[in-house]
Amino acid sequence: MSMHTPPANGWSPRAGYRRTAYPAAAAGPPSLTEWTPQVASARRHSLIATAVLGVLGGLGLLIMLVVVYLSTGEASRLLTPVLLAAVPLTIVLGTVRWIDRWEPEPVGILAAAFLWGAGVATVVSLVVNTSTSSLVVSSTGSSSGAEFFSSVVSAPLVEESTKGLGVLLIFLVWRRSFSGPVDGIVYACVVAAGFAFAENVLYFATYSDQIVSIFIMRGILSPFAHVTFTACTGLAIGASSRMRSSLAWIWTTPLGLVCAIVLHAFWNGVIGQAQVLYFLIEVPFFIGWVGLVVWLRWSERMNIRARLSDYQRAGWYGSAEIMMLTTSSGRSAAVRWARSRGPQALSAMKTFLTTSAALAQLRQQALDGHAEADFATREAALLRTVSSTRRVFTGVGPV
Repeated sequence: MSMHTPPANGWSPRAGYRRTAYPAAAAGPPSLTEWTPQVASARRHSLIATAVLGVLGGLGLLIMLVVVYLSTGEASRLLTPVLLAAVPLTIVLGTVRWIDRWEPEPVGILAAAFLWGAGVATVVSLVVNTSTSSLVVSSTGSSSGAEFFSSVVSAPLVEESTKGLGVLLIFLVWRRSFSGPVDGIVYACVVAAGFAFAENVLYFATYSDQIVSIFIMRGILSPFAHVTFTACTGLAIGASSRMRSSLAWIWTTPLGLVCAIVLHAFWNGVIGQAQVLYFLIEVPFFIGWVGLVVWLRWSERMNIRARLSDYQRAGWYGSAEIMMLTTSSGRSAAVRWARSRGPQALSAMKTFLTTSAALAQLRQQALDGHAEADFATREAALLRTVSSTRRVFTGVGPV
């Protein structure tokens, strides 16, 4: 079919959207992007933002560990809390990797998100919650009342606000990395995972005489508590990226944050007093969240299929490739097949998979009305990478 003639189904590519519009890729490893002033500026700003958030988060985490060290009195007593806190962290990050496997987020941004949660959000919450408790005690003379106020009012407000602020900053700085609710949930989960890790270290060190029961409660029975709360904010922010208005986050973020705060307050105030409700309410609620995430992943997969089908109709993909790219079994089979053809083919296949997902995301952003000035250049670079990697793993045509 000629790329100059609209197909029978009525769909036709935009002007300049032809194979002949893009020169063959140069020899060597394919690149997902191509240098333009916009790309260079975006990369520079991204590196600066990553460094700033990373340094702030790293310093915060260091401060928190120093505080724990000073409270325990020796470094050796800090090792056990850190190792125990790594158990639920591994569970959560493994789950995040499963959620994010269709369209993986940049590792650098995920690291910045983790450090924000583990450092900035933890230190701010620790300072504010401690100050609030002291203020309530001095005002009322009731230490139990201060503890209840801190856990039900202060902690949910401050902790969810600081964690949510981290997700919002990531959205505003790296908006290109957001393509829907799943991305918002992923970043929220990583921020919350960092916060929960630091908080668990603090709890395990502070209550070392009860460390077994504390570990079972926090590390085994509720590793996803903070994740579930903050995911409400992430879901709301991620959903705004699919809306036409670029300012939709202004009203969606508070809605998600309110849900996160209410859930957190309910967890601290009600579940803490009547633990039977953990099984009657929290477990079914968590199962519901799992079902929602599974549905969102399915929806994301169908969205990728729809966007890549646009390129299929323009001649860039075959129908078998679309099915391969949008099914777990197809992607796994493709990777196994490429591995049997050698390291170069395997590398090219993995790049083909990630590039296709990035291409679908780019097109979806354009359809949502958020195309940026360098859209055509980025699209062209991605399409060149698709073609060049295909030639590598199939061995057809010049590399």
